[in-house]
Amino acid sequence: MYAIIETGGKQVKVEEGQTIYVEKLNVEEGGSVTFDKVLFVGGDDVKVGSPVVEGATVTGKVEKQGKDKKIIVFKYKAKKNNRKKQGHRQPYTKVTIEKISF
Repeated sequence: MYAIIETGGKQVKVEEGQTIYVEKLNVEEGGSVTFDKVLFVGGDDVKVGSPVVEGATVTGKVEKQGKDKKIIVFKYKAKKNNRKKQGHRQPYTKVTIEKISF
């Protein structure tokens, strides 16, 4: 069984036991998180939401809070001697999916 959930403005396909990286959530490490924006549940019995499946939830355990690798943001205007170099590290939450219920 699998489900498609929405979190952090993105849609993610998840299965039980899978580990996913999502936008930072305000949950401590070791805590539990419930995703209630379930758009689709697949498997033997298919349920499609419009826009969400009523009563469907996906629960997971927060494994870790962290930051991605640094990316360089370099802004440049030609012939104007205008340069700006910045770095950015996107925060994320590592979640292990425990249960899909509907």
